[in-house]
Amino acid sequence: MAKTKVKFACTECGTESPRWMGKCPGCQAWNTMVEFKETVSKTKGVGLAGIHTKETPTSIIHIESGKEPRIETAMQELNRVLGGGVVPGSLILVGGDPGIGKSTLLLQTSHALAIKDLKVLYISGEESIRQTKLRADRLGALSEHLFVLCETNMEHINDAIDNMNPDFLVIDSIQTVYDPGVESAPGSVAQVRECTANFMRVAKQKGIATVLVGHVTKEGAIAGPRLLEHMVDCVLYFEGERHHSYRLLRAVKNRFGSTNEIGIFEMGEEGLREVSNPSELFLSERSLGVSGSTVVASMEGTRPVLVELQALVSPTHFPSPRRMSTGIDHHRMSLIIAVLEKRIGMFLQTQDAYLNVAGGVKLDEPAVDLAAAVCIASSFKDAPTKPDDVIFGEVGLTGEVRGVARAEQRVKEAAKLGFKRVIMPEKSLKGWTPPADIKVIGVSTVSEALRAALE
Repeated sequence: MAKTKVKFACTECGTESPRWMGKCPGCQAWNTMVEFKETVSKTKGVGLAGIHTKETPTSIIHIESGKEPRIETAMQELNRVLGGGVVPGSLILVGGDPGIGKSTLLLQTSHALAIKDLKVLYISGEESIRQTKLRADRLGALSEHLFVLCETNMEHINDAIDNMNPDFLVIDSIQTVYDPGVESAPGSVAQVRECTANFMRVAKQKGIATVLVGHVTKEGAIAGPRLLEHMVDCVLYFEGERHHSYRLLRAVKNRFGSTNEIGIFEMGEEGLREVSNPSELFLSERSLGVSGSTVVASMEGTRPVLVELQALVSPTHFPSPRRMSTGIDHHRMSLIIAVLEKRIGMFLQTQDAYLNVAGGVKLDEPAVDLAAAVCIASSFKDAPTKPDDVIFGEVGLTGEVRGVARAEQRVKEAAKLGFKRVIMPEKSLKGWTPPADIKVIGVSTVSEALRAALE
């Protein structure tokens, strides 16, 4: 006889407890413990969805190593984020805000694989097959090898997978699928965990590349237990403003590739279109000859991206000035302002300072420090920078400018887009020759960079 246990789990981190608690002991969140029932039998365990293997330990030197085979899609931006393509047997989790374009991206990807004579099964638990067909007509995603199923019952889904044996499987979304053997509502902690474990078993045993669509909370994290992200091989976030046309695909976990790459798409009437040159997109609305604006060369994985930085420094009548930043870490901005005050002598204690990365991009590398310092100083002095300048470099607490990685790729990207000067760390000039059509100025301190940029 199966035995039913009542447990409580945190919806934020998945921590389990035999009794209810007002505060989660794992993530310290309040009022996140919810009740769920767990059925345990002697023939089937909980959490592994029937995975039973019996193997003997093997010496690591006797294990054959080889490169993982990949299925390349027609979207090069998606291939870049995944590390070269979709790995057969991998389990991928895609999250994003409602209406951002997750279903559109996966339907276009399914069509791109179906036209390569791969069998694709698209299972939708939120739309009917007619609604999916209307979306496919609009996107032009019509192929004989693309099959659509509207189902939420796990047992029926397993039967469809066994009968069809697809090469690529999409579940839209994991929160709508339920297991009849689990006594809880669809989308609960127990259901999401058990259904994800089932798809993990199917992906690994049958070698089917599986993509799960996950809902997100109001904080932007994927809804459900934190265990969900640990079970999958790859976690992708589809980001962007709903009122803007561009979208960013970012990997926060990838067992088969790097997590530094981003893919950039533009939403149009016929679906998502790849943006091969993101620098032109982010600089298309840039204002010239205005103080507090400069261009920084940032690296997103292996690709250099030129983005506009904007700063606004204005007097305040309050005893505590405001420091706000968008797209750059707030603490990094405070550090740069402290360096300008101590090493350069700028009196910013009575000034509100606002720093923004135009286009909604998030920059988290230290190479943007020098551009941020020049941008803030330009707004404070009301002295515009030259519109043909690109600035990058790391700023230390003593006011020195430190070298950064991949300076050659940054300079070549600036030269390709028609910029005339690059202000960069002097230490990063060694070992390569700059292009002939661009002037490179090496600086070792912040004061030298300010003289070169604001002269």
